[in-house]
Amino acid sequence: MTCYETLFVVKPTLTEEEIAAQIAKVKDVLAKEGAELVGTNDMGMRKLAYQVEKHNRGYYTVLFYKAAGSTIEELERNLKINEDIIKFLTVKYTKQKEIAQFDKLVAEANKSAAAETKAPEAEATEA
Repeated sequence: MTCYETLFVVKPTLTEEEIAAQIAKVKDVLAKEGAELVGTNDMGMRKLAYQVEKHNRGYYTVLFYKAAGSTIEELERNLKINEDIIKFLTVKYTKQKEIAQFDKLVAEANKSAAAETKAPEAEATEA
């Protein structure tokens, strides 16, 4: 299985629950196609470099996964159909140096995700 990274941008007009549902939809497509999700990086709401579909901002999410080539076709087909996703980009990692960078990015994403889950727990114990 090959290593891939998919970045997609969700419309900023959606609520937090709707954004989470859109991210879950993309993850479900990967799971259904047999891909192994190894990391997720929710980058949050950011300003776009240029206006897309009359939006200046968007909610960025990056998924790191290992999958077969046919999985990418199905994933990108679903991303194109989904009206709430305004942009997406898939990167394939094949060379040894690229795979080393992929592993580094996955480790950083998992590390930041672990830190985010610990922060709310710490606040809850203090209160």
